Amino acid sequence: MIKQLLATSLMLSSFSTLSANLTVEELRLEKAATAMPQVLAAFSDDLTQFEHSWKSLKNFKQATDLIHDYSSQLWQDAKTRIVTSKSYDDRELYWARLLSSKIIRTTDTKFTLTPAEQNTLLTMLENGSRGRTDLAYSKSTKKKILLTGFDPFLLDRNINQSNPSGVAALLLDGQVITYKGISAEINTVMVPVRYEDFDQGIIEALLAPYYALNNVDMIVTVSMGGKDFDLERFPGKRRSVTAPDNANIVYGGTATAPKIPSLNERPLPGNEFVEFSLPVTQIQQAKGPFTINDNHKVITLEKAFEPNSLNKLKNAIAVKGGGGGYLSNEISYRSIRLRNELNSSIPTGHIHTPRIAQFEPETEAKIVKQIQAMLEKSLKAL
Repeated sequence: MIKQLLATSLMLSSFSTLSANLTVEELRLEKAATAMPQVLAAFSDDLTQFEHSWKSLKNFKQATDLIHDYSSQLWQDAKTRIVTSKSYDDRELYWARLLSSKIIRTTDTKFTLTPAEQNTLLTMLENGSRGRTDLAYSKSTKKKILLTGFDPFLLDRNINQSNPSGVAALLLDGQVITYKGISAEINTVMVPVRYEDFDQGIIEALLAPYYALNNVDMIVTVSMGGKDFDLERFPGKRRSVTAPDNANIVYGGTATAPKIPSLNERPLPGNEFVEFSLPVTQIQQAKGPFTINDNHKVITLEKAFEPNSLNKLKNAIAVKGGGGGYLSNEISYRSIRLRNELNSSIPTGHIHTPRIAQFEPETEAKIVKQIQAMLEKSLKAL
């Protein structure tokens, strides 16, 4: 462990001289290394080897080969670590990804890397280390489930924050679940907490192939929420919170002037509210320490209330959907809107997990166990 900590310290040693080249997320690395050195040291051997390989690259083709293999291996190793260590810690992957992107952004190679080529490599790193390139259903199961989790967020408030949805994504990826003779394979993806990625269509690009072909049986988006589990019945279209994303961007929407997000530089199309289609009755049968609510609460420009049907929201302007006015609500809205646009029959919806304070592995273990139970109970309705 001492060796790993020293390796991480060396990676950060030239931090101040390189800070101008770093993103907002990468700039937090120095603070994170001080606050939780063990977390940042988790992948120090891999990072040391990656940096060594990076410095020896002779051309762009070698670089793409390296990033393809390394990013995929980072995702696989993160899943293996969290399972074997039973740490319930999603933070190791998040910070290892940033240490990796810092190397790409600030370490010279033996060839000239253009800005466009660097962006291509950084995108490859994102996709591979988030499970985007690992979305293959290879098991002989009757059903297929796609689940998304989120990175840790609000890190300037708590640099050591974990996210139960990310823990769930790492633990459940590739797992086979069964219920009353019905089996399902789960594939997962980790989603960034960044407005720009959403505006560029990251969710639509991820999900459109599944909706177009109807080739999975359920799509579940997951994020950290409030006291218990909330199944978000009516996601809203607009952003209305002043909380920053992980790039410290505040989108500008408020409770009195909620803003419509973008999709590829145009206003996001669709109705103000949509309705999810998860099998609520079955999901609520999942046993565990937390209540599972069918949350109908919304806020419009006119009022806050709990409509019992989508028709009751006709002509309303969304301030907050069931999932709020932030990216948790938005991933749900975007996925359901896209499902409807492509006339898909795939049950789709959002699960808000109970909130944790920074890092609570015992609580996160219970949360993931109950999420798995929810997925299992849902199988008889798919």
